[in-house]
Amino acid sequence: MEEDGNQKKHRKRQAGPKAEKKKAKSKHQQELTPQQRNPKAFAIQHAQKTAKLIRRTQDIKTKKQHIPIVDRTPLEPPPIVVAIVGPPKVGKSTLLQCIVKNFTKQRLANVQGPVTVVSGKTRRLTLVECNNDINSMIDLAKVADLVLLLVDASFGFEMETFEFLNICQVHGFPKIMGVLTHLDAFKDNKQMRKTKKRLKHRFWTEVYQGAKLFYLSGMVNEEYQKTEVHNLCRFISVMKFRPLQWRLTHPYIVVDRIEDITDPETIRQKPKCDRKMSMYGYVRGTHLKNHSMIHLPGCGDYTISDMQSLPDPCPMPDKEKKKTLHVKERLIYAPMSGVGGVIYDKDAVYIDLGGSHSLKQNEEENEAPMNELVASLMNVNNPLDQKMTTSQMTLFSNTAPITEADVQEDDEDDDEDEDEDSARVRRSAEFNATTNEKQGKQTEDLVFDDSDDEDDDEPFNLFSNSMKKQTVSNSDRKKKTDENKDTESNSDSNSDSDSEEDELASKKPKLSRTSKSSDSSVTGAKVTPSQKGKSVNTNISPDGISDYSDSEMEDSGMEEDDDELEGEESGEEEEEDDSGEDDSEEEREEDEDEGNLKWKTNIAAAAAESFKRRQTERINYRKLIYGTAEVEDKEEDEEDELGGLFKVLKKKDEKNNPQSSANLTDSSKCVPDTLQNWELEEIQDLIRDCFVTGEWDKSEDAKARLEQDDELFGDFEDLETGEVHHGEGEDDDEDDNNNEEDDDGDEPTERKKTKAEKTATERRMEKKKKLKELFDNEYDMKGDNEFYDSWKQANEEQAKLNRAEFENMEDSLRVGYEGFRPGMYVRVEMDRLPCELINNFDPSYPLLLGGQQSVEGNIGYVQTRIKKHRWYKKILKSRNPLIISLGWRRFQSIPLYSIQDHNMRNRLLKYTPQHLHCHASFWGPITPQGTGLLAVESLTGNEPGFRIAATGVVLELDKSMQIVKKLKLTGTPYKIFKKTAFIQGMFNSILEVTKFEGAKIRTVSGLRGQVKKALRTPEGAFRATFEDKILLSDIVFMRTWYPVEVPQFYATVTSLLLPPAEKAAWTGMKTLGQLKRERGITAPMKEDSQYKPVERKKRYEPTLKIPKDLQKMLPFKDTPKVLKEKGDPYKRVAVILEPHEAKVNKMMKMVKNLYHHKLKSDKMRMRERVSKHQKEMDRIGVLKSRKQKQVKKDIYRALGKLQKKNEKYKKD
Repeated sequence: MEEDGNQKKHRKRQAGPKAEKKKAKSKHQQELTPQQRNPKAFAIQHAQKTAKLIRRTQDIKTKKQHIPIVDRTPLEPPPIVVAIVGPPKVGKSTLLQCIVKNFTKQRLANVQGPVTVVSGKTRRLTLVECNNDINSMIDLAKVADLVLLLVDASFGFEMETFEFLNICQVHGFPKIMGVLTHLDAFKDNKQMRKTKKRLKHRFWTEVYQGAKLFYLSGMVNEEYQKTEVHNLCRFISVMKFRPLQWRLTHPYIVVDRIEDITDPETIRQKPKCDRKMSMYGYVRGTHLKNHSMIHLPGCGDYTISDMQSLPDPCPMPDKEKKKTLHVKERLIYAPMSGVGGVIYDKDAVYIDLGGSHSLKQNEEENEAPMNELVASLMNVNNPLDQKMTTSQMTLFSNTAPITEADVQEDDEDDDEDEDEDSARVRRSAEFNATTNEKQGKQTEDLVFDDSDDEDDDEPFNLFSNSMKKQTVSNSDRKKKTDENKDTESNSDSNSDSDSEEDELASKKPKLSRTSKSSDSSVTGAKVTPSQKGKSVNTNISPDGISDYSDSEMEDSGMEEDDDELEGEESGEEEEEDDSGEDDSEEEREEDEDEGNLKWKTNIAAAAAESFKRRQTERINYRKLIYGTAEVEDKEEDEEDELGGLFKVLKKKDEKNNPQSSANLTDSSKCVPDTLQNWELEEIQDLIRDCFVTGEWDKSEDAKARLEQDDELFGDFEDLETGEVHHGEGEDDDEDDNNNEEDDDGDEPTERKKTKAEKTATERRMEKKKKLKELFDNEYDMKGDNEFYDSWKQANEEQAKLNRAEFENMEDSLRVGYEGFRPGMYVRVEMDRLPCELINNFDPSYPLLLGGQQSVEGNIGYVQTRIKKHRWYKKILKSRNPLIISLGWRRFQSIPLYSIQDHNMRNRLLKYTPQHLHCHASFWGPITPQGTGLLAVESLTGNEPGFRIAATGVVLELDKSMQIVKKLKLTGTPYKIFKKTAFIQGMFNSILEVTKFEGAKIRTVSGLRGQVKKALRTPEGAFRATFEDKILLSDIVFMRTWYPVEVPQFYATVTSLLLPPAEKAAWTGMKTLGQLKRERGITAPMKEDSQYKPVERKKRYEPTLKIPKDLQKMLPFKDTPKVLKEKGDPYKRVAVILEPHEAKVNKMMKMVKNLYHHKLKSDKMRMRERVSKHQKEMDRIGVLKSRKQKQVKKDIYRALGKLQKKNEKYKKD
């Protein structure tokens, strides 16, 4: 009781969101709001201030608006690519390790290649570190969604930072976040704040105003502070990305795992042979189809030989409502770094670490066969056909051994097809009539094609949906042509047979693979009840996996989708069949529970029987209509005979294979034995009435019936208004078709009246309604964002339609229509790859697979608009090789620079303009217009300056290009008439002159002329006319335009094929200047090309002399005013004085100087005396004025007193 008395009372919340919600609920609402009671108080008080606020609000709102784009993001998007870029020694690896540790709570010791982590409930990240190589920077700028640009704050921005920013501007400009490191190097906080502010504004100048810039203040235990890294990861997790046009139209894969699957024996015999490789990664961008062309940047163009989807190694967490992720859901997948079950060493060998692939070992142990013979067959690496080619056998002593060539072929009518090129090709199911001569009867069965989907030299892969070869014994074929099959458990398959086997296998988990595949018997496509209890030995493939292929499992899944569209009745029958099968299996289990293990032998047989029974009852119409019977060359197959002691080879015979020849002829085409002679009039009259021009009855006349239909449902024109009205018959039919499923046989709705059936009032009202709708749509104010919102809504609806088109379709079927969609983890196989790609593979260099469109694989002339970068020191010269990054490619080509004149002539430029755009034409891959272009002259990082030489955009694509350069032909006249002259030295023959007749010519002095006729002698001379008489010293020239061909040079940058030490120093074609510098060759100097000092004689113009007689006749103003030069009046004869006179003269000068000095001193003394006197007078004046003021005061005082006395006396 005491405890109850002392219990703390509940206190209601006074603040916080919950308290505010409760107050809002319990708040008493007045009948009138304050704005309704006093609207003037809420009116606009300051018009200008309000206008500024509204303008600012609208500016902010408009800045946030972008052009709406259809959202093609899948439901499970691929991981976001986060590239960590920066110069060396700025902390890229440390930051990547800290980010991984923040998301996954584990530290990576060695970071190599892409690292995929789960960052949230709906987001994954692929972290990639960019090394200090311009090739890697270009490749990552094309695929990165977010770039973390690291900058050493103690040093400032480096050249690599600005180079990467310019690369991003050309290739789409992804989201960029700056990160400042090494802030702990600043000892003064004031200096650090100034540096932060300066770097922030410089970063904003390059990216955009307000770009995010993070600060990593310091390191603790060789790691950045957890709080700062956590804040950075929070920004990364909520970042929104704008789709880029190039990535929306091109698929690509960032390879996170690569494997060489070439036959080891071939590598041993030819180490430099081309390789077959498999690459793994997430599909990004748009859908990627199998057997399409792709480009490996740094390697070349290749075709996908096979492509398969695999389970996601780093899946999204479960879609459950929870605030945080569980520790087990914080997955990481980095095969090149040794995380996720795979590790890379120098020999590119995969080592299982027991990570995400640890389940594979457990499943293999559970599924391992108990029989030693079967286990040995599973471990066979080489296929049997290779062993049989080298094997020999001696039946009896003293006899020659038997080889494969000695064994005769039989059973040439084998129906099995093998696919050599593709591992997953869908097969068609056809109805074929096969004749069994021995049994003497004809049966019609459903034939299923099996395909080989596993490479002979490749071990069994847990994640591959492989299909095995099916071998059939000769003895069994002679009796009933049995096909022995066993279904392999597949996590991706949705067929009923898989679910049944999983149910039965779960009851006895230790059941071996041999027991599963021991007993099964299927005859063709039909199973009889009498065969259910029989047991037949099953043939096992060399790899120890049952011969039943997965293609039937895929077909069953496909057929289930098709049968759902056929109706409900078929579905009910299937449910009854399935229930019957389940009941029969349960009965067998109950009968054999008492220690009897015979029921185990019929599990696989029952599953196969139920599966084959469904196949016989169903018809896959999709395969029958759209499928193609692929008949390909077969390899020599092996089959067992006499207990497996002998091997008999069989080949396909096209004549005896009915499946291959079933669709060679058109079965619906009827070819008559005899043809009618339609030229006879009697035969023409027989069918004349069958055509529209014949004679018909009124009830059957086509023209009359069409007119009747036209009156009711056809289109017509209103003659008064000229408006054409379309009939409503088609719309009604469409509505009826759309509502067939909903109506379920109900009567259709009442048909709308046509215009002919409506009255004049109804037609007039309908026209008024339409006019009012048009008026409302045009003049109603529905808001400023009406167009933008409608545009966004249309894009959202289109995105929903895109998602719903294949949403309910199985992946195996969906991939065939649209390809592998973004977000799927795929395995891509490619043939004929150079061996240097795997031998010199370096995980620090990103490996991309860029999808190409159908046209982009062609090579042609590409015309671009280009501009030399303002930071690049040198100008670019025509015909100098240039390394260009365009699309996915990096290649070297020889561009020609030109500028387009007003008459659309492309005039060749020797050098690029300094600050202007120009056209660049080169031989390269056809790329869509508007694609960005980047050019560098060298890939080596030894140059101290800026490496980006030019940027541009693709303008036109053409197979030919017309570029011309100016060519001047000069000649000299050798005979001159009044306005005609004979010119020589311009042409070499009469034929050349004839070709240029009528061409315009010109002299250096500016006189224009025209070529007339050729002269016989000398050779190449011609007659020309000019607008005035020319001189023999004149030079005549003709301006012509000479076409220049673009060099057809295209070389892919193969940087990935070089050793790791040379990858950053790929060298292609060198310029002429580089070759001369390397060899020490100087350019030849021509005497005519050298500049010589111009020596000109000084020219003296003679004076104009006018005769005296003429001067007299001229008026005064025109006469020359030339006066005679007067002599100097002071210029007299020098007088030499005598010594006595000199002394007297000197004495007089001294006396004179003394006199002048005395006058000067007297004058100075007088000025001093005057100034003193003036000062004394001023002082006396001041005293005098003071005395006068005092006297005046006394006088005025006395006068005032007298005046007062007089006034007083007057009053008295």
